[in-house]
Amino acid sequence: MSRVRVQLEPGYLLNARPYRDSSLLVEAFTRTQGRVGLVARGARSPRAKTRALLQTLQPLLLSWTPAGELGTLGAVEAAGPALPLTGERVLFGWYVNELLLKLLQRQDPHPGLFEVYALTLAQLAGDEAERALRIFEKRLLEELGYGLQLPDDLDPAARYRYDWLEGPVATGSDEAGYRGASLLALGAETLDDAQALADARHLLRDALAQQLGGRALETPALLRELRGALRLK
Repeated sequence: MSRVRVQLEPGYLLNARPYRDSSLLVEAFTRTQGRVGLVARGARSPRAKTRALLQTLQPLLLSWTPAGELGTLGAVEAAGPALPLTGERVLFGWYVNELLLKLLQRQDPHPGLFEVYALTLAQLAGDEAERALRIFEKRLLEELGYGLQLPDDLDPAARYRYDWLEGPVATGSDEAGYRGASLLALGAETLDDAQALADARHLLRDALAQQLGGRALETPALLRELRGALRLK
C-alpha cells in the first residue's frame, strides 16, 4: 500500500476492538482501498471526537496514513445519517460485515462490491431484506472468483443438485434438490417467492461455507438466539 495519506475516503466500519491503553483497532471497508486495518489513537478516551462516529452501519469519510498492515486513522466524518436498523436487522448488517472480515484480504480493492455493500445495507431496513442478503452473498462469491454456475436454460419444473465443478445437475426426482425455477431466479437476482429464497439461502450457505474453510460465523447464532427470545415473550 502506498504511504501517501488517504483523504476523505468513503467507507464503513466493519469492526473495532480495544487496542493498547486508549486506542481502537478498526477494520473498515472502503470504496477504493478495500478492507483496511487502522489504529484510531486515543479513540477510547471520553474526550475523543471520533468516538461517537466510529460505529458500524454508519456511512463515513475516513482519512488515514498507511503504514504496512495497519494505518493510522486521522479525520473521521459522517457521510450521511446512520442507517435506521433495529432488532434483527442490525444483526443482518453485522452478518454482512462478518462475511467481509472473514473473506476479504486487507488492501485488496473491490469498488464494485463496495457499491453492492452500501446498497445492501440501505435495503436491510425495507421489506426485501432477505432478498438483499442473498444477492449480496451471490455477488460476494462472484467478486472472490467463486461465483455460482447458474445457466439460463434450466427447466423451471425440474429438480437439480448443485455440483461444485459442473454446476446444476438434474436429479430426475420430483422432490430432491433445488427447483429449476429457484436457480433461475437466483441467477436473475429476482427471488420473488418464498421457495426461491429458501433454496437460495441453502445453496449460498453451502457455497460460503466452502470459502470459510471451517471458520464459524458468529452472527447467525446471535440471530437464532434473538429469534428464540422473541418467541418466548
